[in-house]
Amino acid sequence: MNIDGKQAAADLRVKLTKEVESLKAERGITPGLTVVLVGDDPASQVYVRNKVKQTREVGMISDEIRLDEDTTEEALLATLAKLNNDENVHGILVQLPLPKHINEEKIIATIKPEKDVDGFHAMNSGRLLNGEKGALVPCTPQGCVILAKRHLGDDLSGKHAVIIGRSNIVGKPVSILFLQENCTVTIAHSRTQNLPSMCRQADILVAAVGRPEMVKADWVKPGATVIDVGINRIERDGKNKLVGDVDFDDVSAVAGGITPVPGGVGPMTIACLLKNTIEAAKIYG
Repeated sequence: MNIDGKQAAADLRVKLTKEVESLKAERGITPGLTVVLVGDDPASQVYVRNKVKQTREVGMISDEIRLDEDTTEEALLATLAKLNNDENVHGILVQLPLPKHINEEKIIATIKPEKDVDGFHAMNSGRLLNGEKGALVPCTPQGCVILAKRHLGDDLSGKHAVIIGRSNIVGKPVSILFLQENCTVTIAHSRTQNLPSMCRQADILVAAVGRPEMVKADWVKPGATVIDVGINRIERDGKNKLVGDVDFDDVSAVAGGITPVPGGVGPMTIACLLKNTIEAAKIYG
């Protein structure tokens, strides 16, 4: 069974539209998201265009700042300082990757934690780890949990979630979110011994490693829920194709539910970005 990320994201945006209307009516606040794009990376431009479009569709203010590829780190830091101090901007997102001459960690650390709607700032990571209120949680991990619940129901207690990947962007935060749902969590990675055997124990398998179609059917317990975070461009039959970290056709025959690529986790990532901006406006606006 396909777990439809496009429909899940559309359903979430309907809820978010109502929340925006309530914020406007009750507190006179219109959530505002500003996206900063440095350079002209084609994939980044597509992402930014989608983010701007969907932000406006739910009734929020969407601004976009485009800077040249050769923009200095100092100039980008100055731009962020202005946005940090603008009370009409509730969310700041700097589209990654940045040009090589700019230090990404420094840029992320410069964004005010309460406006860090990507959820990458160390302060938000710490709040998430400590289970504190007010944490802005990375968007892709949020989307993974929402999609798992969409297939399995809201109570994930006791499920064994195996996460392949230990990045700060997906692997680590999604493991914490599943722990908060009372799952038993195993984090696997490139050094894990007997990786296929480990994956076969999962009720929920999250693949976030960036290796095309690595997860095969014999890695998956029959009936398991498979969440594929991977986005990989490969050439097949002379054409470019987008595939995940899971061999979709192979695993579909075994899994109880599986997210497709594209159309699975990707749409949820943008919807959760809007959700974070609204949360930021509610808490800190």
